[in-house]
This record gives sequence, structure tokens and C-alpha cells, in this order.
Amino acid sequence: MVMKLKIGITGLPGSGKTHALKKIIEMLQKEEITVGGMLTEPIIENGRVVGHYVISIQTGKKDVLAKEGLKSKKRVMGMGLNLAALEEVGVKAIEDAITNCDVVVIDEVGKFEVESEGFVRAVREAMDSDKVIILTLHKKSRNSLLQDIRRRDDVRILEVTQINKNILPYRVLPLLKEEIYKQ
Repeated sequence: MVMKLKIGITGLPGSGKTHALKKIIEMLQKEEITVGGMLTEPIIENGRVVGHYVISIQTGKKDVLAKEGLKSKKRVMGMGLNLAALEEVGVKAIEDAITNCDVVVIDEVGKFEVESEGFVRAVREAMDSDKVIILTLHKKSRNSLLQDIRRRDDVRILEVTQINKNILPYRVLPLLKEEIYKQ
């Protein structure tokens, strides 16, 4: 089995990781390349981030992943975690994408998501598959899953900044297309 290149996009919070990722997805879809997996999106109230949604790219299903005031046994950064939503929406989307899509998207391997054993298992399964993967990575976390991803020979890590967030998708697209069509 030939391992396909995996692209990891990292950067500081607010640097534009998800912005760049959404542009890459849009460009791939215009090329009629099937893209699946999960996205995260901030929940903004009164101009500030109070939580995050998890969204399935394939189905559009969306649920609260983490939110201030959410009652939960697991809390990260002052937010309650809804691990059931991550498993029901995010993990299912990743598993479906491994089976049915050309490109698997995982946004984000970060502090909230690594609290779910199902998520960690799905990410490891995706990384060990023969699929092209594009994922966003929390920049500073020392979680073992993130460390394992960063150490892999088949992963290319690119840093997004406020300056390059608009051109990065144009750099990534040819790399992904070359991998998708590689036999």
C-alpha cells in the first residue's frame, strides 16, 4: 500500500487555519474531488467566542462541541465539552470520509477533540489509511496524538499566518491533487 501525503496546517489561534482549510475544500470540490470529514466553527455571542460547533462536511449536520456554561464532566478552557456530539457528528464524518471520499478533512486536532477516545481512534485510522488527509493541528499542544502526527514521515506541516492565509490554499492544492491522482 502506498501511503499518501498528509498535510497538517498549524498556526496560532485566530491565524486563519480554518479559513485556509475551507478555501482548500472549496477548490477541491470545484475540481469534482470528493471531500469529507469534519470542520469546527466558533460560536460567537456579543462579539466573542463562547464555544465551538462540530460540522460534518458530507451531511452538513452540526452540533455544539464545546461551550461556556455547558454542563459536562469534561471541561477545557472554561468550556464544557459535548463529547457525544463530537462522536456522533465528527467521528462518524471522519469514518465515512475514509470509506467514501478522495480527501479526508479533520479540523481540528486540538485541546477539545483529543478528550474523545473515539476521535483519537478515528484520526489514527485516517492517518494509517491510503487516503489523502488534510488536517489542522493545534500549534502548541503536547498531546501524544499531535506529537505522533508531527513525527510521521508522510506528513507535511505548513504554518498559516495572517499574511499567508489567503495564498496557502493555492500552495496546498497542487500537492493534494498530485497525491489524489498518484497510483
